[in-house]
Amino acid sequence: MSQMPRQAALPKCPSCAEPVEPGDLFCGACGYDLSVVPAPPQDHPTLPMTGTAAPGNGTERPAPWPADPAPETDPPGPGAGGTPPHGHEPEDGQSAGSGVRFDRPAEPDEYPLQAPDPRLAAPAAAPAVAARLCVACRTGRVDDDGYCENCGHAQPRERDHLERETGPVAAVSDRGLRHHRNEDAFAVGHTTLPDGTPAALAIVCDGVSSATRPDAASLAASRAAGDTLLAALPRGTHPQAAMHEAIVAAAHAVNALADEPATAREHAPHQNAPACTIVGAVVTSGLLVVGWVGDSRVYWVPTDRTAPSARLTEDDSWAAQMVAAGLMSEAEAYADERAHAITGWLGADAYELEPHTACFQPDRPGAVVVCTDGLWNYAETAEEMSEVVPPDAAARPLHGARVLVGHALDGGGHDNVTVAVLPFPAPSQGAGSA
Repeated sequence: MSQMPRQAALPKCPSCAEPVEPGDLFCGACGYDLSVVPAPPQDHPTLPMTGTAAPGNGTERPAPWPADPAPETDPPGPGAGGTPPHGHEPEDGQSAGSGVRFDRPAEPDEYPLQAPDPRLAAPAAAPAVAARLCVACRTGRVDDDGYCENCGHAQPRERDHLERETGPVAAVSDRGLRHHRNEDAFAVGHTTLPDGTPAALAIVCDGVSSATRPDAASLAASRAAGDTLLAALPRGTHPQAAMHEAIVAAAHAVNALADEPATAREHAPHQNAPACTIVGAVVTSGLLVVGWVGDSRVYWVPTDRTAPSARLTEDDSWAAQMVAAGLMSEAEAYADERAHAITGWLGADAYELEPHTACFQPDRPGAVVVCTDGLWNYAETAEEMSEVVPPDAAARPLHGARVLVGHALDGGGHDNVTVAVLPFPAPSQGAGSA
């Protein structure tokens, strides 16, 4: 049964420290009311945190839930280490009447701060570049060499198919169906003459496959010629003279590619210097200027197809020489296996640089087609070219160039094919293709 707590006897008066007797309600010396002194606190046992009852009771019971050890950074408190709870004296490192030990090392007054995580302090990493997927299997990643890691398929190079439209002129270049790379290159542009009239230009180059680095030669030549024309025409240089300067600049650019270490030549003594052919056209409001070295061509196709078309260039080739000398007819010469052997090109080992230029004044609007033999092999004569050029080629030059490249691919695509289309006369600035 419950019992009321009895008042404990005090050995001394808390006021005057005089001895008192058990049962005294007041101090005999100072009259202090001893009944207001609280009784000593009861001994409350420490709750077991190990899942067992306090030692000495002979029973064990499971704890309400597993007790997790307190983190080392937690401040000391009752029952957790440091100072034992009030009313308990530790003995041999253990609190009396409990299963909790208090013999842990004393906790420091200050705790060292944890070093910052270097991963959090490091700057954010740049976003990863998305891996290129194979155009064949659509699942494999493309390695640095341009091959699929899954199926091994070679990926198309940047120059395998190029299209560009600037102002009124456009060009398309394609690797074709038989060659492993595209060795053609082109440059297109438009500018204004000193009198304010517009001018458009196109340069097409065909790398000589039997030479080393033909793709580099065609690219260097097309860039040099295009830049020269864009610089010379606004200064007032006559378009025909500017075309001559452009071909000379292109030749110098290709010659520079042959300046290689002697060791490179020793490793490939059978290789010729980089080489290419070149053909170009400049159209203004009243003039059509063409220039070339090699066997790439320029065709004139009037918008009115009842008027005759014309080929405006003469090949530097074996077949052309046979025809010019009267030794063979054109049909016989171009049927010969030696027909496409060129007699003129740009390169350090060329016999002699002889740029050809010509100036025309068409009396009606039309389209100018500048192309490599990858196209004209499938539309050789002016009449054949007129049949495959779209009727709206002058108004839509990019569409026209695409159609002509497609004609060559449909015919077999045995060679690289590059086509540029320019309208004549050159339209005013801002009037491009639809």
